[in-house]
Amino acid sequence: MLDIFYPHRCPICDDVLPVGIDCTACVKCERIVQKAVRPYCMKCGKPIGDERKEFCTDCEKREHFYLQGKAAFVYDKYMQKSIAAFKYRGRREYGNYYAEQIVKKHKKWIETIGAQCLIPVPIHRERYRKRGYNQAEIIAKCLSEKTGVSLVSDALFRVKKTTAQKKLDRQERMGNLRDAFALSERWKPVANVLLIDDIYTTGATVEQAAKILKKAGAQNVYFLTISIGQGI
Repeated sequence: MLDIFYPHRCPICDDVLPVGIDCTACVKCERIVQKAVRPYCMKCGKPIGDERKEFCTDCEKREHFYLQGKAAFVYDKYMQKSIAAFKYRGRREYGNYYAEQIVKKHKKWIETIGAQCLIPVPIHRERYRKRGYNQAEIIAKCLSEKTGVSLVSDALFRVKKTTAQKKLDRQERMGNLRDAFALSERWKPVANVLLIDDIYTTGATVEQAAKILKKAGAQNVYFLTISIGQGI
C-alpha cells in the first residue's frame, strides 16, 4: 500500500518504478548508466582508455596521501543528474542504491584492504543546516550496514566554508580546501581508514581529508565514491 502512495523512484532518472521494486534502477537506466570498469587507474580508480597503462596521467605525475580508491560509476550526465537529486532535492533514499552498487562491485576489495572504519567526508555546518543531511554520511551509514565496517561520523569536521568546487580547476580546488578540515581529539587512529564521498574528479577533497588523517596517525587511507571522473 505504501508503494502506491509513496512509490520508489529510479535513482538515475528519478522516474517512478513499478510497485514492489526497490533499490534498483529502471531497465532503461541499467542499460545506459556507465559503470567504472577496467581498465582503470590502479591508484585512484579512474577508467582509462589504454589497458597497457597502470595509472592515469594525473596519478603518474602526483603523489597522493591516500593509498588507493575505487568508485561504482563514471561521473557522466546521468550520474550528474542522479547525484544532484540525492544532494539537493532530498532524495536520501538513493544512498541505499549507491551503497548496494558499491558493495556489489568492491566488497572483496574492502575486505582485502582490511578497512577498520568508514569516515564520511564532512560538509560545513551551515550547509548541513540548509540541506538537513550530509550525503557522504548517508552512503557511509548504508555501507556500514552492508559490510559490518564501523561508521565513524564524528572524526572529521569541516571548519572552513568553502566555495563550490565544481567551477574551480585542480589548483584552485586545492587552495579552496586548504585548512578546511579538522580532526576530533576523541578520534583514535587506526591502521586502515576508508574515506567515503559522493564524487571524485580532481581528488582535491579526498586528498585534503587523507592528509589530515595521515598526520593524525592513520597508516593507510583509502577512499570509495559513488562516481568518478574519466581518466586519460
